[in-house]
Amino acid sequence: MFYVTDYTFAVLLCVVCMFCWGSWGNTQKLAGKSWRYELFYWDYVIGILVFSLVMGFTLGSMGKDPAWGFVANLKTSFGTNWLWPFAAGIIFNASNILLAAAISVAGMSVAFPVGVGLALVGGTVFNYLQDGKGSLGLIALGLGLIVVSILCNATAFRVKQATDGSAGDAAATRKGLVLAAFAGLLMMWFSPLVNKVVDMGFMQSATAPNAGMMTPYAAFFLFAVGIFVSNFLWNTLAMRKPVSGEPVGYGAYFRGGFPIHLVGVLGGAIWGLGTLLSFVSAGAAGKAISYALGQGATLVSALWGILIWKEFKGAPKAAGLLNLAMFVLFMAGLAFLILAGA
Repeated sequence: MFYVTDYTFAVLLCVVCMFCWGSWGNTQKLAGKSWRYELFYWDYVIGILVFSLVMGFTLGSMGKDPAWGFVANLKTSFGTNWLWPFAAGIIFNASNILLAAAISVAGMSVAFPVGVGLALVGGTVFNYLQDGKGSLGLIALGLGLIVVSILCNATAFRVKQATDGSAGDAAATRKGLVLAAFAGLLMMWFSPLVNKVVDMGFMQSATAPNAGMMTPYAAFFLFAVGIFVSNFLWNTLAMRKPVSGEPVGYGAYFRGGFPIHLVGVLGGAIWGLGTLLSFVSAGAAGKAISYALGQGATLVSALWGILIWKEFKGAPKAAGLLNLAMFVLFMAGLAFLILAGA
């Protein structure tokens, strides 16, 4: 089984996780030109599940010790511990759909600072309480700088909206705030719930996982199953009661061509890679640090928006200065998080 024992390499994987979490949205952007988000989301979820299986039977089954294997670990961990990552998948899926709904009615400048900001702080704190790994003071300082950087990006977006007249009405903003807050309060739980049953110690001691505990690959698969199963509830509700646009039926999904479905599956695989790397690196980097670094993805997505999708084209100088402050603060926060676990 592929696992990590070196802290520096673990941090590198956390940074890759951050880029994966911040980049999968590009596939939604591509599909969104002709494809409803609710339809894209089915392929996205399928991509996560398929990717978890592929990783389980490849990287998760490497090595001579059969006790470390993907299938063997699923058998030895069978029981109530399966419920933790499965429940995490259900909770994550609900939060992700709520966040998407918040973006659709109020925009990224409202949804991301509230939703991801809450998830970043809450998830890091809960993960830290599980293993206490890393300097609490440096983690708090790094988190604070990252949250402020996210707020700078949000303010820059609002400045642009005010200038080009694209700001939504007050009712839409309030609705988006409520949706984003619920999304963040749910999203902060998925990583601690999965990490609760992943045996971090065996990756450092090179011994078989403790009885009932899981490798990151088994836990990730059960997490993906939770996402997939719950999608028949959460996404069906989103399709029938969309926060914007008309209701859409299942028939519309099957009218999509192979290329558009492939884009969604690719998006799920990209997000899945980042998530698996977060779980794999948590043993060496610490649960709190690996999660916090990954959730810096908000700034990566902002980079894509600014540099590739030109979302700030024509924005006033104040927006540019705020975005510059965002990147400086984010890099400083990232540095403190890395130092916290060194």
